[in-house]
Amino acid sequence: MIKLIVGTKGSGKTKILIDRVNEAAKTTEGNVICIEKAMSLQFSIVPQARLIHADAYGIKSYDEFYGFVSGVLAGNYDIKDIFVDGILRIGDRDLNALAALLDRINELVKDEVNVTFTVSTDRSNLPKEMDKYLD
Repeated sequence: MIKLIVGTKGSGKTKILIDRVNEAAKTTEGNVICIEKAMSLQFSIVPQARLIHADAYGIKSYDEFYGFVSGVLAGNYDIKDIFVDGILRIGDRDLNALAALLDRINELVKDEVNVTFTVSTDRSNLPKEMDKYLD
């Protein structure tokens, strides 16, 4: 299941994400991972959640991100929650391509893994295809 936390810069998206990561790490019966573009969350995320720095793995496009998530899931069947901060910075801020990525990831995880993304834009900028993922 895909969920989006959407808002403009400074609207509190990352704070909401941090709270959800930390809560999931306490309550989820499985593994929790958080993928971020810039290593800025390392002191905010509890150690029970695995923090992954996307740049450390050379992830520079939505296709590479999809492949990375597929590999992470293939290597660990106990993942129940994935949180992603700054997805637009990975895909050059292309909202239409992000909509396609979300559909691909939703098909990949089905209802077995919750995936939450922060998207730094005004809701009115989102393609209609993304409405079904709004939180």
